[in-house]
Amino acid sequence: MQLLDRDTVERLDATAPAWIRESRSRGFEQFEKLTMPTSKQEAWRYVDLDFALADFGLAEQGSPMSEPDEVAAALGELAGHATILDGYATAGGSDDAIFTTLAAGAGNGTSELRDVFGTGVDVGVDIFSAAHHAFVHDSVFLYVPAGRTVERPFYVDVQATRGGAVSFPHITIVVERDAEASIVIGFRSPDGERMVVNPQIEAFIRDAGRLKLSTYQRFGTETRSIIHERVAIGRDATAKLGEVGLGGSLGRLDLDFELTGKGSHTDLVGAFYGERRQVLDYRLLMHHVGVNTSSDVLLKGAVQDTAESVFTGLVRIEHDAAKTSAFETNRNLVLSEGARANSVPNLEILCDDVICGHGSTVGPLDEEPLYYLMSRGLSRARASRLLIHGFFEEALERLPQPELAVPARAAVNRRFVTAQQEGRV
Repeated sequence: MQLLDRDTVERLDATAPAWIRESRSRGFEQFEKLTMPTSKQEAWRYVDLDFALADFGLAEQGSPMSEPDEVAAALGELAGHATILDGYATAGGSDDAIFTTLAAGAGNGTSELRDVFGTGVDVGVDIFSAAHHAFVHDSVFLYVPAGRTVERPFYVDVQATRGGAVSFPHITIVVERDAEASIVIGFRSPDGERMVVNPQIEAFIRDAGRLKLSTYQRFGTETRSIIHERVAIGRDATAKLGEVGLGGSLGRLDLDFELTGKGSHTDLVGAFYGERRQVLDYRLLMHHVGVNTSSDVLLKGAVQDTAESVFTGLVRIEHDAAKTSAFETNRNLVLSEGARANSVPNLEILCDDVICGHGSTVGPLDEEPLYYLMSRGLSRARASRLLIHGFFEEALERLPQPELAVPARAAVNRRFVTAQQEGRV
């Protein structure tokens, strides 16, 4: 297993083209300067990291997981299928778009990839971003040509299997002018293996383009994940985004959406459910730059046992972003006395001619509807299950790919019923 050091950078550079080496050099320069975040920093104030990147080596390719993939099964027929296994990518199956890997794309001189790779997430955001730029060695690349509509979804199955290691999955998406595509990225790893996964997702939606992008995270019990996702949205373009968070010891998701084009629009809907000692941390920036842009955010989650959730959301509206419409909502259920949900929605409005709103709630299941259902003959356990189902359904029914609601509903129900049977809720 290779250390995260200069020798490893040089080994990776030996087979990389010049433009990759330049990106890697910038990343490693920042990686050497930056330190692990602490709770004294505003961006990490609610999270106590229990690991250091220096304690993990760069993952070598392991064996694919043998467990069935419920996400792929739910999606059915695909436009293309890719796998990123411990950072090593394979992709194929599409006749309507370029769906390839970094190695294949670079070798073929794919200028579409070369022009955008690594430009979405800034190298200096934190040590995790810097490490990703320094040590990423493969990627999945989706490029949809102008005017092309791809009806079926693409699927990227991200697997981490190497205990004691860190991997850097990378996905780059370009949807050209007046093109349309749908892509789901699933994350998984085995239980009991202590590892770090540090993915980056960068998407560029050109003018009048349309993208449906969802992530489905169900990492194993000892996986620490730090995911950076950035989407740039052009004039009259639309991004419909979904997030499902279920797994991992730590699940951190940094979401950065740039509505730069006039008339661009973003919908973000998400659902998460934490249990035992999980920490699920969502940090959102919805950045309105262009005129007449709009966004709508809905994130709903539950925590039980001693799990903790964090939502820190900022809707920022720039001086020239007149006629912006932006709404941000976070709803949280706390199902056990030892669990905690932190919700901090924010607005930063630098322009007068806007319509904005934000809100959040944190609390247990409402006793009034529980009492009503029990008065109609339901047991408290059954009534609670119905309320949990209804709470999440508002988000799940709005996921960009409706098929994802099937495994998500099953996972939520299974988690809550198991906790009931074990007397944890």
